[in-house]
Amino acid sequence: MQNYDYMDVIESDLMQKVLKYTEEINFDSYTERDVHNALNKDTLTFFDYGALLSLHAQNQLEEIAKRAKMETRKHFGNSVSLYTPLYISNFCENHCAYCGFNCENNIERGKLSINEIENELKAIADTDLKEILLLTGEDRNQSGVEYIGEAVKLSKKYFSTIGIEIYPLNTDEYAYLHECGADFVSIYQETYNEDFYMKHHLKGPKRVFSYRFNSQERAIKGGMRGVSFGALLGLYDFRKDAFAAGLHAYFLQQKYPHADISFSVPRLRSFINNAYSADKNTNSVSDKQLLNVIMAYRIFMPFASINISTRENQKFRDNAICIAANKISAGVKVGVGGHGSAQKGDEQFDISDDRSVGDIHEMIMYKGMQPVYTDYIRV
Repeated sequence: MQNYDYMDVIESDLMQKVLKYTEEINFDSYTERDVHNALNKDTLTFFDYGALLSLHAQNQLEEIAKRAKMETRKHFGNSVSLYTPLYISNFCENHCAYCGFNCENNIERGKLSINEIENELKAIADTDLKEILLLTGEDRNQSGVEYIGEAVKLSKKYFSTIGIEIYPLNTDEYAYLHECGADFVSIYQETYNEDFYMKHHLKGPKRVFSYRFNSQERAIKGGMRGVSFGALLGLYDFRKDAFAAGLHAYFLQQKYPHADISFSVPRLRSFINNAYSADKNTNSVSDKQLLNVIMAYRIFMPFASINISTRENQKFRDNAICIAANKISAGVKVGVGGHGSAQKGDEQFDISDDRSVGDIHEMIMYKGMQPVYTDYIRV
């Protein structure tokens, strides 16, 4: 798939390296001894990382959990950061088979005005949260960079940390949003298998695999403080995709050591008019397998932040922050708006955990941990 005319092309060998190593990995070749050896190393090689994702790792989850928890406590202590997403638009020009926002799905579309965005921000800030993640559907016409920039500027009045999860941008566009006040960029490759990627991205600029792949690097070149990585687990072979996402993050941090790196671990979820049923998905990922991925990320890149979203149920989220995740969302709405006024557009997917900020705060305290609302001060 060729780049669209507006798409920035940067000189980078990250994609070639990640795809090469991912193609070469053979999870069937690992033994239980390989897993044991990996757990006894201070720093993991790519081979060791693969061992922690292999089938034999499922037989040693307790030992993996001990190592993952040790790394989490070493680098993050007992702290768990809180944030919430704010969807400001759900218009999208892509047809992605697994997403409720896809342009072929007959849902109520909505976009917040600037005044409505501020009302939402005020309502969220009233819950004491200090970190916000602004999201849109992937449509440059309905949600232009300047519109998103105004939302970011407004967010600076209420929040100390601002993330964006929007369509991929060019380097200069990321630089503009950084100047407006954005700190982090979350963008996910969905799957690192190019053939499977094309099969599930049927129409729109998201079909350009390489442009999406290089988004995090363009964001860092544009001045963003941090970037997030991840695959939509269950879309393809979760071991291959998790391995690739880990390498993608690793290679980028080697190239840009100052960048803050984080992972998300979304699984497929159902959505309105669900034509792509997560329940019937042949690549479905169990709770144990998902926990395995989270723990492997933690051991492979111990400094990286790991976020657990409301795609997952309460019990899983509560357990994940006790072992390897150090960031959790709260008070979540995945439709357009809905915090300070009535929801203006339909949801992207069905959430599994609708607890309020107060509920999540109490849960973290009950677990003997410390809720953190801000770890960054603007000067």
